Amino acid sequence: MTLLGLDISSSIARAILVDDTGAQLGLAADHDYTTAIRTLLNGRRIDAAGIAVGDPAEIIGGGVPAAVMKAIGTDVPPHTASHGAAVALAEQWCGAARGASFVVALSAADTIDAGIVVNGQLYGGAHGLAGAAGWLALNPVEREDYRKFGCLEAEVGSPGIIRRLVWRIKSGDRSRALELAGGNLAGITAAHVFDAARAGDGVAISVVRDTAKYIGMAVANLVAIIDPEIVVLGGSIAEAVDLLLEPTRAELGRRIAPTTNQQVTVVPSELGERSAAIGAARAAMLAR
Repeated sequence: MTLLGLDISSSIARAILVDDTGAQLGLAADHDYTTAIRTLLNGRRIDAAGIAVGDPAEIIGGGVPAAVMKAIGTDVPPHTASHGAAVALAEQWCGAARGASFVVALSAADTIDAGIVVNGQLYGGAHGLAGAAGWLALNPVEREDYRKFGCLEAEVGSPGIIRRLVWRIKSGDRSRALELAGGNLAGITAAHVFDAARAGDGVAISVVRDTAKYIGMAVANLVAIIDPEIVVLGGSIAEAVDLLLEPTRAELGRRIAPTTNQQVTVVPSELGERSAAIGAARAAMLAR
């Protein structure tokens, strides 16, 4: 069986071909998802296709499924899954949580999302909204950005990490992150913050420490409710695993029961930026 997975949850679309064991047969990326599909397929036929998106409700009934069908050359609609759900499926199928029955995958980029696997099955909740981890309430302060995006996303999403560092600079602190951005506050990225922290910059280290605290609190809440065997951290969390993993584990340990802490494993994603596309293919396979 040949499966196509497409991740359109970010500005770069990733299309991947896998077989029914999860073995990767090809990968293509492009700003235009139809171009990525055509480049990857190059005339090859597939048995099923899936799409990972930020919010499946945004594309249902829209032009994306039809455009994907045209690029594939089929009249069978692709299966649609949220980015968080796709990541969880991929990591449980052939990644860091391979074979586990109870899995949580938490991913951070510009947005925050999670996927939940319970007893080997993807859990979507009563309305398909389970995994909206960006809305985890971790701070009793009421803020406008919390009401727009959710507390966790406002603090741990890339814009939130940048915002917290920029606030420090505007208050008079100096940071190497600004130098890495060429002296342009508007040019600072989360990668600059992480690189500055690796270089020993105190302000960046403080921002990273707070980021890990929020992630650890979020993981603790998810673990307390779901009781997973394993939590997989993806996106920018995995990309900065050298800075975030151990502080996140430490924060988790401070906020859950000792017995639970001994039983849960927290690991970075093995599949990286390919995970959502692989998970979309897995979702399509399971939906057949």
